[in-house]
Amino acid sequence: MKHIQLIGMPTDRNSSFLKGTSKAPAKIREVLASDMMNLFSENGLELGSDISFEDRGDLLLTEQDEQTLIETSISDVLVTGHIPLVLGGDHSITYPIIKAIASHHGPINILHIDAHPDLYHDYQGNRFSHASPFARIMEEGLARRLVQVGIRTLNRHQRQQAEHFGVEIITMRNLELLKTLQFDSPLYISIDLDGLDPAHAPGVSHHEPGGLSVRQLLEILFSIDPPVLGADIVEYNPDRDIQDMTAAVAAKLVKELAALASTR
Repeated sequence: MKHIQLIGMPTDRNSSFLKGTSKAPAKIREVLASDMMNLFSENGLELGSDISFEDRGDLLLTEQDEQTLIETSISDVLVTGHIPLVLGGDHSITYPIIKAIASHHGPINILHIDAHPDLYHDYQGNRFSHASPFARIMEEGLARRLVQVGIRTLNRHQRQQAEHFGVEIITMRNLELLKTLQFDSPLYISIDLDGLDPAHAPGVSHHEPGGLSVRQLLEILFSIDPPVLGADIVEYNPDRDIQDMTAAVAAKLVKELAALASTR
């Protein structure tokens, strides 16, 4: 069974609209360790017992070398043959994570859950905005295939970007296309919690009604067959949460992603 290493990346430096995602890793860990839930995943495997699991703590990120620190930390996990499971932080962290993974494995497949495609060439003048990671990933050839699920905010610019890069988008209006979704090689999973409907995950900065339920997201994850190279859970903002509802969702996703990655 594969070894999972949890890493917190507490940053909101590249967030727009609201700050607060830098507080997410600590809150998710707090809920994961609380009596609110146990450490069993739905397939009956327990974190730290049936699932080989280690929490490496948070990176001490600074503005000057944030991307380098992220890349280095992921590379350190990969060279030992382990699998990184990352707690954001905003979605900007996914670009340096994928840079490290692609350097180790070559161009990869990505499953991206989100309300937004995050394909802006730049957002508000910032090429490394949390609204731009997948533009950087695709223009640098770090992914062979990018599949985005749950999208419901596709504007003209991002539609053009998706066409330019050959991104496969399954919008909420066309969710039935999930029935035909298959991956035939290892992949990375990136989950922006605003891909869920805010009724299920209110603790995000950008509420976008009409999203996935928690059960729909879990069924997508349970349908995955190929090995998982790594995963991230991003954009949780504790300042917007209600009675730790979203923290509980994120903590559950830690368990389910760890179980999935360790057994595939």
